[in-house]
Order: sequence, then C-alpha cells, then structure tokens
Amino acid sequence: MKNITELSTTLEWTQHSLRFLKKHFLVILSLGLIAGLGRAAQLKAFGEISATLHLVLEVIIQSARILIFLFALGVTNVLSGLKRVAAIFSIKKDSSQMRRAALGKFRMHWKRMLWNLCAFLIISFLINLFIDHVAYETCMYISLRERGILYADASEWTIILFLKNLSVIPFTLVFNAMCLLWFVNRLPGKSARDTF
Repeated sequence: MKNITELSTTLEWTQHSLRFLKKHFLVILSLGLIAGLGRAAQLKAFGEISATLHLVLEVIIQSARILIFLFALGVTNVLSGLKRVAAIFSIKKDSSQMRRAALGKFRMHWKRMLWNLCAFLIISFLINLFIDHVAYETCMYISLRERGILYADASEWTIILFLKNLSVIPFTLVFNAMCLLWFVNRLPGKSARDTF
C-alpha cells in the first residue's frame, strides 16, 4: 500500500493531467476538433485550398492549441491562464521568488520529474501507436476516400494529423500546463493560496 501511495505522489502531475482531460473532455475535444479539421483541410482532405486560406487555417489551428494550453494553465479560466503566462515573464519581485521556488523544486524533485516524463512518453507512444495502426492497418483511409469524404489526393497523413490533434497534442498541452502548475504547487485541488 505504501508503494502505491508513493507512486501516486510521484506521478501527481501526470494524474492531474489525465483527470483534467477527463473532466473537461468536451471543451478540449472541441478545440482539438477545430485544430484537427484545420490541419486536415491544409493537407487537402477536402480538396485544394489557396495559400491565403492555408495561412488563415494555420492561425486557427495554433489559436485552438493556445486556448487548450491557457484553459489548462488557468484551470478552466483562459484569462487566468493568460495572466499566469504573463507572470512567468514578469520582472516583479514576487515573480523572481516564484522562479527561485520552481528551480528549488526542480533540484529537489528531479527524479519525480523524470518519472512523470517517462509516464508521458509511454502514454504518448501508445496513443501514437494506435493512431498509426488506424491509419495504416485498417481500411479507414480507403473507406473515407471511396465514400468521397476524403479528397482523392489526400494521404494517410490527413487521418494521422487529424487524430493527433484530437488526442496526443491536447494531452501534451495539458501535461505541459500541469507541469508549470506542479512546479509552483498550484495543481488543481491544492488549497494553497494562488500566487502564480
């Protein structure tokens, strides 16, 4: 039982990332869907597009990703997430204290960081393995082309990047946001006063 508790404490930031994704699944899925459809359109999933539309879609894709990150960093409040990003680059006295505290936590808990990064890499690898399987080992690509859902010139990468925008990319963004919150002891559910 003690080992399970220690492992749970060690993987705290990974657990918070997964819980956050589960709790706010629809919001994150919606933003991922916007990014995924934009990327699919850029890869000619629905036909040829102009250079201008390609640029507009890139802005939309990156905006959706930034919103996912800010949504997670602000613990569902995009404005709070934006303020936290600004605080990181602030030169105020309390900001430098927060950076020193984060550096101290890194020095003290670097092994925990490595365990969380290993957990992240394993989860990401499994998601990517599943996506590759769907793209290359099933008949989804051929079926979508035959039904006219995918344009004739679209490649398997259309499906791969669409699915990545729904899964591994949002997971990575939430994981990174929870990493920052973990460094400053502000993971969701913590009772400490929010100074970051």
